[in-house]
Amino acid sequence: MSVGKMFLSELQLESEVTRKYLALVPFDQADFKPAESSETLGRLAIHVAEITAWWTSCVKDDTLDFIDFEPKEITTQEGLLSYFDALLDEAEKALAAVKDEEFEKNWSMTYGDDVIFTLPKMQVARIFCMNHLVHHRAQLGVYLRILGIPLPAVYGPSADNEDVTTVRNMFL
Repeated sequence: MSVGKMFLSELQLESEVTRKYLALVPFDQADFKPAESSETLGRLAIHVAEITAWWTSCVKDDTLDFIDFEPKEITTQEGLLSYFDALLDEAEKALAAVKDEEFEKNWSMTYGDDVIFTLPKMQVARIFCMNHLVHHRAQLGVYLRILGIPLPAVYGPSADNEDVTTVRNMFL
């Protein structure tokens, strides 16, 4: 199996769970923060969705420049899911077509002329694309739990969903 298809398979599994979390975001509480230093619920949810675009950047580009980055304004669950689905479709296509050699190249995150970091694309895919997504999805889960919203199963039954069949079907 190619590296791109390996990451694609993993992204598809994680995206099923991510989409379930995003579908739970109550935009009538988008300004909620669990602490003063925390990001708002709305911004965190959009960030979880937009991380999916980084897969496409990692595969197709050698740099992601944040100098002109403007976070997308989304105010509904439907808008959030549509945004996520479109980014996921692009990422899936990019990962399905990428050659293994691409993952040996370096990729940099920049802010104008300032290089924030440079790593091989293989590490960027694992750390920046996948682990970063899982990290922020877990944060989103904390926000939702504080708001009393039951969480779906992720890697096993959750305290809110102990249906083992649901979890088993995630991996079949």
